[in-house]
Amino acid sequence: MSTPITIAVIFGGQSGEHEVSLVSAHAVINNLDLERYHIETIGIGKDGCWWHGPGALAALMAAADPARLPASATMAAPGPVRELGRVGAPGWALPAADVYFPVLHGPYGEDGTIQGLLELAGKPYVGCGVAASAVGMDKGLMKAAFAAAGLPVLPWLLVRRAELAAIEVVCDRIEAALRFPIFVKPANLGSSVGVSKARDRAELIAALHEAARYDRRIVVEQGIPAREIEISVLGNDQIEASLPGEIIPAGEWYDYHAKYIDGGSQTIVPAALAPAQIAQVQTLAIQAFQAIDGAGLARVDFLLDREQGTLWLNEVNTMPGFTPISMYAKMWAASGLPYPRLLDRLVALALARAGHGA
Repeated sequence: MSTPITIAVIFGGQSGEHEVSLVSAHAVINNLDLERYHIETIGIGKDGCWWHGPGALAALMAAADPARLPASATMAAPGPVRELGRVGAPGWALPAADVYFPVLHGPYGEDGTIQGLLELAGKPYVGCGVAASAVGMDKGLMKAAFAAAGLPVLPWLLVRRAELAAIEVVCDRIEAALRFPIFVKPANLGSSVGVSKARDRAELIAALHEAARYDRRIVVEQGIPAREIEISVLGNDQIEASLPGEIIPAGEWYDYHAKYIDGGSQTIVPAALAPAQIAQVQTLAIQAFQAIDGAGLARVDFLLDREQGTLWLNEVNTMPGFTPISMYAKMWAASGLPYPRLLDRLVALALARAGHGA
């Protein structure tokens, strides 16, 4: 029997998606084949402190905000844990592993920061590299990259937090370019944290201030009556796309509460699309992944206009959720690749990208 590969699963982080990361990591850890892998767990607290040991996940889950934990969350098994401190602190050292799996969502994890640390350390890791992670995290940069590649994106504007000092001027500019309803999003965040739907100027002003709580860059985009279509991609140079899925939100739209807390949202996998539409989603997803120079994995999200039938590219998520209700693994399972085998593929792609074969 060959020596198990040591995988260090990194989770938590300092973003607004801390709790989602914990649940994602719990699912990943429980689905890794223990005959093939030895698992190290590394947690990052909301204060930036790193923890290492079998009890790291349980410790962070115990300290998590229960109101932000998904309804499906289950507690991790307790165990010993050792404080590593903050990066750069005396005595801080990255625990040894063959492959690192940064199951981190949002800033300081999905945005190229952890990826840069691992690149400097010369360590193989699952997922996109520094540039793709940074562009995939910033919705403004991402949409600019999509537009440069000739991909279909809805009309949008970028607003900076400093501009909100002249809020009426900002609203005039937005209303001249877009029509209500309008979606307002922090540029660098996921899981719909800080995202609002505005139906008039009063709601637009409130939405801009809400997004500004999370980021100094704010993306404002045209709202349409749409079906929410998602698809998973996998690969480095040779990219594969899964069957697409569809989200039926529990509320008016797929916000954080509808995604993780309410439990009433529905997922349809595969989505009820015509063969030509499925082919179009798969092609555009691969092109979007290539437009940001992605590697390893991503979930690509689309909006399908209910009235016009037009397909619009929404965003690429370079480290999508891996929770039990998350779409990335569900779509691969429907395509014939179950969760444990998907994790095997991701590890193999990480090693291949780092030049270790596989």
